[in-house]
Amino acid sequence: MIAASVEAGDRLRLFCALRLPDDVLDRLVAWQGEHGLARAVPRRNLHLTLAFLGSRPAHELGVVADELAGAARAAGPIMLEPVRYRETRSVGMVVLADETGAATALADDLGARLERAGVYRREQRPWLPHVTVSRFRERPRLAPPPPPIGAFSPSDAAVYSSVLRPGGAEYEALESVALGGR
Repeated sequence: MIAASVEAGDRLRLFCALRLPDDVLDRLVAWQGEHGLARAVPRRNLHLTLAFLGSRPAHELGVVADELAGAARAAGPIMLEPVRYRETRSVGMVVLADETGAATALADDLGARLERAGVYRREQRPWLPHVTVSRFRERPRLAPPPPPIGAFSPSDAAVYSSVLRPGGAEYEALESVALGGR
């Protein structure tokens, strides 16, 4: 559902993501605090991005949600597990092992569906299952162990809107869908 304030001619910064179960979110937040991560991503923004579409006309939301629903229905059982912490020039992330390959297959399927629909262009680099846990201007060069979460399955998938604010981006789930085996 689109918020009432979104007009047909408006643009939305959209992305599709797997949502994390509450207990996984709780443990990630505790781990962020234990390791003093700079500018920790707030609990409400922790997710596993499948596809970032960027600024899109608001009328495309329905197409994006339909393609996510189709890919999610076709997805096999997803099992993820934190394996390491990694930093890029601007973010810290927890890299996840995709034990069954089902999350990668979902990301690939979704990307192909969105491309066919004309609303997305896949990146050239391979998809990396990860959760962004901190953002920074200068790399702190931390090396914490991965969070002690163990293997888990995502709760569902959603199309999000990202609104940039002075204090950081705010994410809102606009549409959510169940995953294949659920």
